[in-house]
Amino acid sequence: MDAGGPSDATGDEGAGLRPAPVVQLAVGRYVLTLGLPGGTLATCSDPDEAADEAGAIAEELGRAVDADVLRALGPDGYLVNVARGSVVDEQALVEALQAGTIAGAGLDVFEAEPNVPAALLTLDNVVLTPHVGSATWQARRAMADLAFGNLVAHFAGRPLLTPVP
Repeated sequence: MDAGGPSDATGDEGAGLRPAPVVQLAVGRYVLTLGLPGGTLATCSDPDEAADEAGAIAEELGRAVDADVLRALGPDGYLVNVARGSVVDEQALVEALQAGTIAGAGLDVFEAEPNVPAALLTLDNVVLTPHVGSATWQARRAMADLAFGNLVAHFAGRPLLTPVP
């Protein structure tokens, strides 16, 4: 997560840094950006392993952004989420946007994707994009490689790499 300024962290050098509580990162910031290491995970040789690791990080974060974080961000602050929909309390976000608790939001991911809460669609202080944060060269290459691998397996009579039930 990037809070629009220097990274706040605690811990001894080499012992693994832990980020400060998100509410502390939000205080006095203009932009709070949420992102998971999907781009760096694209270098994993196993796409399933990369997805599992990103999912585990999101699960560990839980609802990292709740009403307290949004209040700390304040009426001049913006939330940008290109991480996972699950890390933001969407109901608290809708309420904060409607009440002017924060200035606005940019959202590329949603809690119940592909469904977007109707309330977000009516607001002028939010920008919604259709999950294009994954549109990196690395991610698209991994998608193409996986599709090709499935085609090769199918035409060779082998089980698909990622069968769809």
